[in-house]
Amino acid sequence: MSAYIAFLRGINVGGNNKLKMSELRAMLEKIGFKHPKTYIQSGNALFQSNENEEIVCRRIEKEIESEFGLRIPVVVRSLSEMEQLVKACPFSEKEIKEAGKTAAGESLYVALKNKKLSSLEIDGLHGVKKEGEKLGIVGREVYLLFSQSIRNSKLSNQLQKIEDPVTIRNWKTISKLVDMGRD
Repeated sequence: MSAYIAFLRGINVGGNNKLKMSELRAMLEKIGFKHPKTYIQSGNALFQSNENEEIVCRRIEKEIESEFGLRIPVVVRSLSEMEQLVKACPFSEKEIKEAGKTAAGESLYVALKNKKLSSLEIDGLHGVKKEGEKLGIVGREVYLLFSQSIRNSKLSNQLQKIEDPVTIRNWKTISKLVDMGRD
């Protein structure tokens, strides 16, 4: 049985796509996933399954639409992939600390995607990146480091325009989910 983390895109943001985490946990259990847990209200779920990542992802999307009437893109990673994601951060501790001194809120984020970025998508990201923004691409992940706020970033806006769903989480959330998965 593999441990997975599912990231639901656009849940409980600005009063849209409301989904209680207790209902999400119950739904995950109903479709056969073991030991479901959630973290904060933005659609992060941990669970275990014998199925592969792609099947898990499609089952969750289908069941959310069936049960709640919401079409929610889902990105799924195994716990081992998430542990690798944390180890593969392309930014040094010094860079992160420096960005954190001037950033409004969190400075380090990860954009998760089901497929690798195309070269056209990568060029688009580099084309809108401005001073005070850094990005690093490792596999399907885009690491984002901001010395200002992510809220006004053209880089994060460009990520949301990518065809395959992308969902962004701050480093604190990523780290907490990995820790919860190990428990």
